[in-house]
Amino acid sequence: GKRTAKRIQNKLNSPFHLNGQEVFATASMGIALSTADYERPEEVFHDADTAMCLAKARGKGRHETFDSGMRRLATKRLELATDLRHAFERGELQIYYQPIVSVQSAEISACEALLRWRQPKRGAISPAEFIPLAERTGLIQSITQWVLREACAQNKAWQAAGFPPAGISVNVSSRDFKREGFIESVQQVLNETGLDARWLELEFTESTLMEHAEATIRLLVELHDIGIQVSIDDFGVGSSSLAYLKHFAIDSFKIDRSFLRDVVLNPDDAAIVTAVITLAHNLGQKVVA
Repeated sequence: GKRTAKRIQNKLNSPFHLNGQEVFATASMGIALSTADYERPEEVFHDADTAMCLAKARGKGRHETFDSGMRRLATKRLELATDLRHAFERGELQIYYQPIVSVQSAEISACEALLRWRQPKRGAISPAEFIPLAERTGLIQSITQWVLREACAQNKAWQAAGFPPAGISVNVSSRDFKREGFIESVQQVLNETGLDARWLELEFTESTLMEHAEATIRLLVELHDIGIQVSIDDFGVGSSSLAYLKHFAIDSFKIDRSFLRDVVLNPDDAAIVTAVITLAHNLGQKVVA
């Protein structure tokens, strides 16, 4: 099975031509070996599909062979997906606000909305686990819209209470950013909450921005036309092209924490952080660490 999968993948590694355009493709494959445990063909296809999903999750362009551990993992994910849907409906999701402090004035210049989920039986569940799950199940659109509305309403409430105006930052996934009507939905939230667009900042990862970079440039310009700030999240670990950075309507870079953890002790990390700060400032952008 593995030899056959490798042979197919090697074939697909070669480019093919489509309407005069050279195209490259990769294949993610799942393999299920026939055993006495299977009673119906559908069961074999189901397990092969489970293995294929794992191959995609582990980086695409590879193959995985099904084992019983994958079935347990698939069952756990299904249960978690059901719990997440109920969590959203029952109001179990919470937003914490992490302050962003100016190193020049030592004052809070903005804050970031962080989504948290404490499940009654499982306890705290990491966003690294439930956000990809929300993306796979299609729940991410509703969750992002709720976070946007809650964060903007909270910011407006702080301003109404007399606190100095400060920005509110919200993370946006790739699936949200590229969906039809995303910008209109953000504008709707601003209209509903009455928050001025200049106090909202949307954070996108490097990989999100680099997917269909030409279309991204147009979308970022539209956000800027509304007055919304834009930030690159986890800068340094993604796949940004320096050629595109000058075209992206970006207001700030957030340096990935992996470079900051040992920045005082590790000269290489210090050099990278210094380079990012210099790059951002030369482009007229802010840096968040």
